Amino acid sequence: MLQEDYNTENSEIENTEEERFEHYRFEVDPGQSMLRIDKYLVDRIQNLSRNKIQEAANAGCIFVDGKAVKSNFKVKPNQVITIELSFPAREIEVIPENIPIEIEYEDESLLVVNKKPGMVVHPSYGHYNGTLVNALAYHFKDQEHINTEDPRLGLVHRIDKDTSGLLVIAKTDNAKTKLGLQFFNKTSKRRYVALVWGDLKEDEGTITGHIGRNLKNRKVMDVFPDGDYGKHAVTHYKVLERMGYVNMVECILETGRTHQIRAHFKHIGHPLFNDAEYGGDQILKGTSFTKYKQFVQNCFKVCPRQALHAKTLGFVHPETGDEILFNSVIPDDMKNLFDKWRNYVSTRQD
Repeated sequence: MLQEDYNTENSEIENTEEERFEHYRFEVDPGQSMLRIDKYLVDRIQNLSRNKIQEAANAGCIFVDGKAVKSNFKVKPNQVITIELSFPAREIEVIPENIPIEIEYEDESLLVVNKKPGMVVHPSYGHYNGTLVNALAYHFKDQEHINTEDPRLGLVHRIDKDTSGLLVIAKTDNAKTKLGLQFFNKTSKRRYVALVWGDLKEDEGTITGHIGRNLKNRKVMDVFPDGDYGKHAVTHYKVLERMGYVNMVECILETGRTHQIRAHFKHIGHPLFNDAEYGGDQILKGTSFTKYKQFVQNCFKVCPRQALHAKTLGFVHPETGDEILFNSVIPDDMKNLFDKWRNYVSTRQD
């Protein structure tokens, strides 16, 4: 399971909102000479190759004294080395559950689903049932060639629990490999629609900045412009509609980092509307009038999650070689949220 997760991370699968869990811990002996960390670990972890350790380091899973390091890092006496993964150090049983899922398309190689907000993509600590993978295991229960016990069943990318929208699921090993390569090589097409706080200065723009886990709170991501920490990330955006104190934007991902859109927009001072983890669940723009404050609180109730939807997904079919594109409708909670802001802008008196 450990090795499988290294491969998953190395394929640039987007993570859900989950913390990391410690699987291994080593305290370097006081008399240890300086040694590359991959060489140090390969002698201490059974059945794990040096190549797999290097992949784990590249995926940001190996830490020294709490800081992620690369495979060429040289260990020193008394340092603490940990290997941390996105699931707890225990087997996760996938229980098929008859949970309704919205299927946009399905054939013998893959299916495309429109995930509802609030659904976790795969089982993890604290989310052992009710996930998309549990629903897929039930959907695939009569298809013997599919391993429905796999906690990462067919996943080649992910979206956060409270983000809605399109996901492609591979049904064969060949499809998983070919689709995974498209996401890794950034040839897949993904467009998101979001509502952000504030009025962006430009109609179009690009946000660039390395994304890594916040140094104090591992559950959220942070942007590191100097590039000393985290992974290269690029988000292109276009303003679709200006609604006073908020803007509706379209986002195109050039990379697929954890919480990329959410972290990037917070970094430029425009957090996603009602994004609790990134500060968007506060009234960040607008007047001090009580009536306005009540309006925003009502908006939070209408869309009780970050206003982010994976609207468009395109890729080359792994079997036919045809380019296919899927376009989903905006979910009701975000649609109602947009309508409320449009109505507010049209009736407000400055």
